[in-house]
Amino acid sequence: MNDSTLNNLEYDKIKVMLMEEAASQAGRALIRQSAPSSNYSRVTALLKETEEAAVLIRLGASIPLSAMEGIDTFLELLGTGYLFQETELSQLSVWLTSIAQMKRYMQSKEQAAPIISGYAASMDECKVLRQELERCIRHGLITDQASPELAKIRRKLGLLEEQLKRRLDQAMNKYSRYVMDPISSRRSGHYVIPVRREFRKQVPGTVWDQSSSGQTLFIEPEELAHLQGEWDLYKQDEARAETVVLAALSELAEESADSLRLNREVLAAYDYIFARGRLGVLMKGIAPVVVDKPVLSFLGAKHPLLGPSAVPITVSIGQEYRQLMITGPNTGGKTAALKTIGLLTLMVQSGLLIPVEEGSCAGVFTRVLADIGDGQSLEHSLSTFSAHLTNVAGMLRLADERSLLLMDELAAGTDPGEGIALSLAILEELLARRSIVAATTHFNEIKEFARRTPGCRNVRMAFDPDTLQPLYRLEIGEAGSSFAFAIARKYGIPEKLVSRAEQYAAAGTRQVEERKASAGYSQEFMGTEGNEDEAGSSNPGEDVMPVSAAGKRSGDTGNPNLDPASSPPGRPLQQGDLVYIHPLKQTGIVYKPADSKGEVVVQFRNRKLTFNHKRLSLRIAREHLYPADYDMDIVFESVENRKKRKQMSRRHNPNLEIIKPPEE
Repeated sequence: MNDSTLNNLEYDKIKVMLMEEAASQAGRALIRQSAPSSNYSRVTALLKETEEAAVLIRLGASIPLSAMEGIDTFLELLGTGYLFQETELSQLSVWLTSIAQMKRYMQSKEQAAPIISGYAASMDECKVLRQELERCIRHGLITDQASPELAKIRRKLGLLEEQLKRRLDQAMNKYSRYVMDPISSRRSGHYVIPVRREFRKQVPGTVWDQSSSGQTLFIEPEELAHLQGEWDLYKQDEARAETVVLAALSELAEESADSLRLNREVLAAYDYIFARGRLGVLMKGIAPVVVDKPVLSFLGAKHPLLGPSAVPITVSIGQEYRQLMITGPNTGGKTAALKTIGLLTLMVQSGLLIPVEEGSCAGVFTRVLADIGDGQSLEHSLSTFSAHLTNVAGMLRLADERSLLLMDELAAGTDPGEGIALSLAILEELLARRSIVAATTHFNEIKEFARRTPGCRNVRMAFDPDTLQPLYRLEIGEAGSSFAFAIARKYGIPEKLVSRAEQYAAAGTRQVEERKASAGYSQEFMGTEGNEDEAGSSNPGEDVMPVSAAGKRSGDTGNPNLDPASSPPGRPLQQGDLVYIHPLKQTGIVYKPADSKGEVVVQFRNRKLTFNHKRLSLRIAREHLYPADYDMDIVFESVENRKKRKQMSRRHNPNLEIIKPPEE
């Protein structure tokens, strides 16, 4: 799975949520390193672990996972000859205790979680080390029981401490008249009394400190000096005895180094597993049935980042059909549906439970590739279309029959005619490779391709035309309308502009229907006329390619005679030729060939426009579009004018006249 796809599908946000559920840095490190697997056995093993962890979490028991604070540093120092201190050994003692607790807990859950409970058997409690640590270290300090010599030294220190305190009390009474405050304290390890500076000579002893103002001196009376010296010697003996204890415990830890490192790995793995389980419980997720095939069937699937407000969708692909064209209006959830499909697939292949209903099925894909969003980059000077092409080119290099490809807004970002043609060629190639494709589109040519091509299927995002609210429901087998005019009104486009657009669209639709009827379009090929919700109907005002005498559509690649490249090169344009109008970036039909000035009249939609022949390119010659005896008035005249002409041919009628619009 490449980084671009993971970013497009927001997989990193799932990993962040997963890390929030981990208890230790080691567990979080495993999550950071994790990635979707394309190995079926690995995926199924991960999911079984996660399912068992979720079962234990739902039972409500507290799982004794350790945060393992300081353990990574401790393990790094093993083998370096480092002398561990009391606080570090105390952390080790706490950790070993948590290992023992975790081992007992998992052993008690053998029935509920037979797989992950078995992992506890590989952990070593290091009983000898743990018992020594408990005997020698308590609350971060070395105990008197750590060694007989240390116990003896500390008893002597205790006696000296009592003698020092008695001598100090005697000195405090003796020099009470010179003392600032009858409270003793310690400075640099020596007992001292606070004496006013002017009485320094009246209190024999050693000055160890003074107040910030300098008016008070902290003096160790000379009566304490002998006992203090003896106390200092025993204190040094204590430090040496403690070092011996620390060295013995450090050596014991070194002997258990391999077991300690293995314990860390097992606990980190448990932390990772239970983080997956907790996230699955939070998402109300389940493990779908996993098969070793490139298929998926998600029932009631919710996008995991949308929370409780997510509206579930049901989608299936890879069984009856391998390509799914998702249609419908903007804001209707088409892109969200793509992301739901992709992200849930990545989650399954990462061993995560997903928010779907029982009966859902997920295959294992070798690759999940996504082209979602405009991808425009100022830094790399990439346009939207260029970015799409870069992504699609990468897909084509890698796509095979076990690849899942997610493509947002096919044919977007460039001339619609050329973009549609390129998209159809790409879809045909991916279909030949048997890749699994889910794509979104607004274009009817792509919808029609999906309707009539075996292995492809349309699906629309349901939309309420009355309330103009998306229903976020996928309806298989239907192609959806864009609802452009209704949505334009909703978002404040002035009514007079929308009404004018509807008039243009209606005029274009009438012309399209006339062409369809006269040129041999069959109801079976075009679907239900006038209903854009049905597959194959045209957008209002959109040009429709002419149809040849054989009933083939001009852009079909199945007939080599209809290939634009097969048109006679260099011949003058003739009435009925399909030409590309460069200023408009659209196609039209030649109405009048070039005159002496090279001006050609072209019918574009319901208008006749004049262009210099240099601004036109022959796309498809007339002979490939119409039979030799075809009445071209059908193409260029309105139905009303043709009726009038027919009546005029029968008899003179002074009330009938044909008015042609002026050529522009």
